[in-house]
Amino acid sequence: MKHWVKYSPEEVEKLVVKLAKEGHSPSMIGTVLRDTYGIPSVKEITGKKITKILEENNLAPEIPEDLLNLMKRAVRLKKHLDKHKKDYHSKRGFQLIESKIRALVKYYKKKGKLPKDWVYSIDRAEIIVERAGKK
Repeated sequence: MKHWVKYSPEEVEKLVVKLAKEGHSPSMIGTVLRDTYGIPSVKEITGKKITKILEENNLAPEIPEDLLNLMKRAVRLKKHLDKHKKDYHSKRGFQLIESKIRALVKYYKKKGKLPKDWVYSIDRAEIIVERAGKK
């Protein structure tokens, strides 16, 4: 632990929980802790990652943040492609994003973060992204 950090592991965990209840994503929580509270690394102080702390307090997002961000990109790009059908460069980018999504889904199913029967589709992604935007 850094000797100049004036927060105990319990205080850091309470801050993480408080920020999560305010609606911050795990990456945003890390940024706020770094910039506002001067906490360089939650894992160094508490021995646990932010997502682990959130899981222990039943505040973890239902879909992992990196997967959700990729789905947001895919939905935005799909809307673009609906208007611009001849944009082949973006069409290729869309294929690459969907490939990354499928790989992440496979990984998270193996790790138990997603149900075994969870299937990705762009229509389902639009619904998930819309719901995540309202929170």
